[in-house]
Parts: sequence; C-alpha cells; structure tokens
Amino acid sequence: MNPYTDPARVRGALHSIGVRPSKSMGQNFLVDPTPLKLALEHADVNANDVVVEVGPGLGVLTWELLNAAGQVISVELDTRLAGRLRTEFADRPLTIVESDVLELAPSAMLAAAGLPADTPYKLVANIPYAITSPLLRHFLEGDSPPSLMMVLMQWEVADRITAKPGDLSILAHSVQLYATAEIVARVPAASFLPSPAVDSALVLMRRRSTNAVPTHPKALFKVIRAGFSQARKKLINSLAGGLAGQGYNKEQVLAAINAAGIDPNLRAEVLTLDQWATLTDTLGMATK
Repeated sequence: MNPYTDPARVRGALHSIGVRPSKSMGQNFLVDPTPLKLALEHADVNANDVVVEVGPGLGVLTWELLNAAGQVISVELDTRLAGRLRTEFADRPLTIVESDVLELAPSAMLAAAGLPADTPYKLVANIPYAITSPLLRHFLEGDSPPSLMMVLMQWEVADRITAKPGDLSILAHSVQLYATAEIVARVPAASFLPSPAVDSALVLMRRRSTNAVPTHPKALFKVIRAGFSQARKKLINSLAGGLAGQGYNKEQVLAAINAAGIDPNLRAEVLTLDQWATLTDTLGMATK
C-alpha cells in the first residue's frame, strides 16, 4: 500500500513544510492509488527503465516509480517540496532537479542524472493542468524525446489530444504528428487533494518511429495554425486570413487548396494530418 496516498498524511506533510496547494502551480495531490497502478502497468515500467517525472509533489508517484524503475529523475519547481523529497528518498536511485521543466531541455534532465542525451527513457507524470499543452510539445519536440509518455491530465485536454478527424485541433495534431495517443482511464476529481473542478484522464502516448507525415514540422504548423486562426470559418477564409502575413493572397491559397484535392468549404477541424501535409507542400511553405 502506497503510504503517500493517505489524505491525513498529505495534509500533515503539507503543513510541516508550510505549503498550501497553489492553484497557479496546479498543485492537486493524488490520494487514490488506483491511477498510479494503472499508469505503471500501461507504461510497462520495469527495472531496466529510466523514468522522468514532472511535478513529483509529495512523492506519491515517485514512491511507485522507485519501486518499479531502475532510475528516476524528478523535476520539481517548488523548493520546499524538492527538499522534502530529498529527505524522504535519500537512499533511493532518485535525481531531483529543481527547475521549471519548460526551461530545461530533456537532455539536461538526463545529464543531471549523469546520463547521455541518447539514453532511452519514459515520461510518467501527474502534470499541472496549466502547462499540459506546452509540456507535451516540450518533450515531443525536444532534443531527447521519450519513448513513451504516460501522463495524468485534465479530461478535456485528453479528449482533445485523442480526437479523430472531424473534431481535431492544433493540440491534437501537435501530439499525433509524433505519437499515438489513447486514454487509458478516467480519474475522478475526488482522487485529488484538493479536488479540482474537473475529472482527469490517464493518457498513454507512444513515440512513432517516424513522424506521421514527412513534411517539415515547422512549415506544417505554420499552415495548421493559419487554418485554425479563424474558428468555424470555411478553410479558404481562415487559411487566407492566417497566411496573409506570409505573403499569400486569397487566389493563391485557393489554388493551393484545389491542387491538394481539398474542398475549400471544409472547416479546419475535419482535415487530417495527411491533408495538412499535402496543403503545406502545395503552398510551398517548406521553402519559405
């Protein structure tokens, strides 16, 4: 039984180091062991693994990871929580990095544990809601991406990430370009202390051996962002408006859409990554 899921212990630990859960830092502490077991099971964490954890908090997930993985690297922004973790797990194979995870390259996290940048690792984390989107991009597009990510995140965001054509978003494309994504389980708000306003989800993302489409990501996302720049408008209107600053007029955009074999009256959310890639090529964005 994980001792760090006891609500009384959580409250006592927070009180002892003078921490009041911060909404701005997304500090909701998990007090239900079930999601932890599911996370480790579906991520297949074993003694050969190096695991990076973001926002370890009081160590509820850290404890589970240390019992299953060979080495754990935990990135914690709150100095008080980082200090407590050092005391709690002083004799374990744990490296604690005090930093804003978004300001630290994945390779630097590995280096802090004395590991080379090409070391295979898994990201397993209960991440703050406020940084979910940038954090996923930070690791997926980073210099040393993980082989898989098992992340506990807000249900609404999980639903967007795993969406199918017809309800896609920039975030869905930014994940699905690099990885497959599936919701493993829904986690009720009551599983946390304090309870957030919404449910969460465990999402498993497995890194693709090659990107879903071969188009250069920077060029691809210039086009995708332009296409989503005016929500609910027809593709021809939103894309023309979004690319106006890139030197394209509406006639050029329409010609490119037609050349890509796409209906200009569609809306951005129904286009697949393959269609965005073809459109990027017909616009010549890769050479811009």
